[in-house]
Amino acid sequence: MYNITLIPGDGIGLEVTEAMKKVVKASGVSINWEEVVAGEKVIDEYNTPLPDYVLESIKKNKIAIKGPITTPVGKGFRSVNVALRKELNLYANVRPVKSFDGIKSRYEDIDLTIIRENTEDLYAGVEHKVGDYAGESIKIITKPATERIVNFACNYTKNNGYKRLSCVHKANIMKISDGLFLDTFEKVCDENNIDRLNGANEKDVSIYRDDVIVDAAAMNLVLNPEWFDVLVMPNLYGDILSDLCAGLVGGLGIIPSANIGDEYAVFEAVHGSAPQIAGKGISNPTAIIQSAVMMLRYIGEYDAANLIELSLKEIFKAGKIITPDLGGNSTTEEFASELCRLIEKNK
Repeated sequence: MYNITLIPGDGIGLEVTEAMKKVVKASGVSINWEEVVAGEKVIDEYNTPLPDYVLESIKKNKIAIKGPITTPVGKGFRSVNVALRKELNLYANVRPVKSFDGIKSRYEDIDLTIIRENTEDLYAGVEHKVGDYAGESIKIITKPATERIVNFACNYTKNNGYKRLSCVHKANIMKISDGLFLDTFEKVCDENNIDRLNGANEKDVSIYRDDVIVDAAAMNLVLNPEWFDVLVMPNLYGDILSDLCAGLVGGLGIIPSANIGDEYAVFEAVHGSAPQIAGKGISNPTAIIQSAVMMLRYIGEYDAANLIELSLKEIFKAGKIITPDLGGNSTTEEFASELCRLIEKNK
């Protein structure tokens, strides 16, 4: 029995997390879900969207999974997602991007991962006004933070059977900040025995590294996404390119995400809370189910994770029971029930 913190979120969060719990249970993994509430609904009582009891639960259980949470507009509160990453030092954001047969998109056979440094860069939030004339934001890139994210990316590339590890940067313009990120990438890859090709044929090596300027990366991810395996980058580029990559395979509704640190891990659906369809029972739970697959692998439940993933492939390939956002007319409950049926069949 695993004790895991569950933050259902708001909007469609309640619906998709219920579907996720049902699917995880069908996979055979026994989890005690410790549900805690965060977001807009607790602001009036606690004067924050992230009360202390949420952090205390995650620190106790070490692992959490969360549904989408609305970021309050105009109330002076920062995003719950950003606050969790800061408070728990979740320095690695991991977004696997994979195609499913049966989901309509412009590309096939996409299999890549964005690894985003989660704690600094422009998202450190260090900014100020210059009178009423200008606003300045300070871009912070440090060697220790870069070393740990690149080490994480090296291990992820090796452990998941990928071949190419690409550093995404803008060191041609930001020679000090992005220059430090690129230089550190080179040194850490050397320490991990991940070399550049140096004239060798890509087919003749098991793993290699390279670097790509961010604007070129954006273009080539659209033109030739099959070129890439694992891409590691600072915070802002990771935020933008991870959404671009989601668009390659069908959108944010199917993409999982993990925020991982040395002590804690929070898995989440990265799409919004979609209040316009909340309560209608038509939301797509795939993103949080895939996030649960990542969570199961994180805790060592590989058979259950593989079983859910196999069943997802089958449900999309059949294309009969899918939610409206993917062109179907099934409900969230019908999708989850069919997925559970396939899991039982595949055991």
